[in-house]
Amino acid sequence: MTSEQILPSPSSNDDDGQDIQDRIVLRLAQTEEEVRAAQRLRYIVFYEEFGAHPPAAVAAAKRDFDEYDQYADHLIIIDEDRKPEDGQIVGTYRLFRRDKLPADKEFYTSHEFDISPLVESGAKLLELGRSCVLPEYRTKYILQRLWAGIADYLATHQIDLMFGCASLQGVSPEAVAGQLAYLHYFHAPPENLCPKAIKDCTAGLHLPAKEDVNAKRIFASLPPLIKGYLRVGAYIGQGAYLDSDFNCIDVCIVMPTSQVKAKYLKHYERQIQKEIVSDSEFNQNFSK
Repeated sequence: MTSEQILPSPSSNDDDGQDIQDRIVLRLAQTEEEVRAAQRLRYIVFYEEFGAHPPAAVAAAKRDFDEYDQYADHLIIIDEDRKPEDGQIVGTYRLFRRDKLPADKEFYTSHEFDISPLVESGAKLLELGRSCVLPEYRTKYILQRLWAGIADYLATHQIDLMFGCASLQGVSPEAVAGQLAYLHYFHAPPENLCPKAIKDCTAGLHLPAKEDVNAKRIFASLPPLIKGYLRVGAYIGQGAYLDSDFNCIDVCIVMPTSQVKAKYLKHYERQIQKEIVSDSEFNQNFSK
């Protein structure tokens, strides 16, 4: 999940004028053409901007697509003032619920991590992926709108736990050993909710000792998307997966909705006028 997003503080002032706020629309994609437009945006960000290596069919179509797209809900940000030929979709998130996948199909994250602790937890799950925004739209207002859309989705479908992959750029585990050590020492999930990398690229890697990790400095160096998840209260699973096709090293995000920090929870509940955390058995047990 490669992206240059941030999650601003709920108290942050919007840095976009009223003009852009009036022309921005947030909703789920409603047509096949809108899904294809979101795929074109993903291609621009993942392959043209970040240097991922596209399969031949993806390169020919100049769209990032796979077999999973048909089972997803695609959250999209539309700028109605952009010309259709320039692409009006400027941001997107791909969302999966278990009940929208065929019974014999695993979550996308299962290709990289053993997520059986999550699947067997009894939680109602939401997988987040393929998150991207055009560079000129990576502002507080746009990103807050995207997260408000996710919050509304959580409330509508009574989601107990979100998860997905997030990326450190590059394919050298040694180059990000400090970041991986920080995530391991300071953001590990409870053992019963801990995904593990299938081919752990940190196996045999010498990580600095916990007392040698400068937590503040390392946090500041993390990609904006990962920092955003951590600010909310997310955990990071065990190990990391080297994804050479996407030119990145993936970690697994684990985010029980009941663990979202209160300031964010209240902020988005006010925005969507709905309660996000459901009174499910999973939430009751997890909060004990």
